[in-house]
Amino acid sequence: MTRVSPFSSPLLLGFEAMEKTLQKVAKNGDGYPPYNIERICASGEQPETLRITLAVAGFAESDLEVATEENQLVISGRQGDEEERDFLHRGIAARQFQRTFVLAEGMRVLNAELKHGLLSIDLDRPQPERLVRKIDISVAD
Repeated sequence: MTRVSPFSSPLLLGFEAMEKTLQKVAKNGDGYPPYNIERICASGEQPETLRITLAVAGFAESDLEVATEENQLVISGRQGDEEERDFLHRGIAARQFQRTFVLAEGMRVLNAELKHGLLSIDLDRPQPERLVRKIDISVAD
């Protein structure tokens, strides 16, 4: 039995990249690290922004990387191996992670800040200028 995609309609042309993006999002099922996404309302001259906050307790700034690849925000963390320690109980795992967020066209990453074990990343989408272009109609007789 073949899998039918919602983007397989002949009326939807050029949406193959969106279908691949949705498949990537569906695979991003691991819940670590937990995160919040909040909208920060516009005030005065400041435009509306989005803030993604990840709980990364135990990670130093040097253990974290924030990057954009094509239309994705990729946040990864890898804790370095410390000197050998003799644990009687180890309940805090030193683990690595990679969390990916798909960004809409035109989204920009403004900054990233690590404070009290929380990594906050601010994003915005500048409003493009509205372009109205008149198309001349040629007459062929």
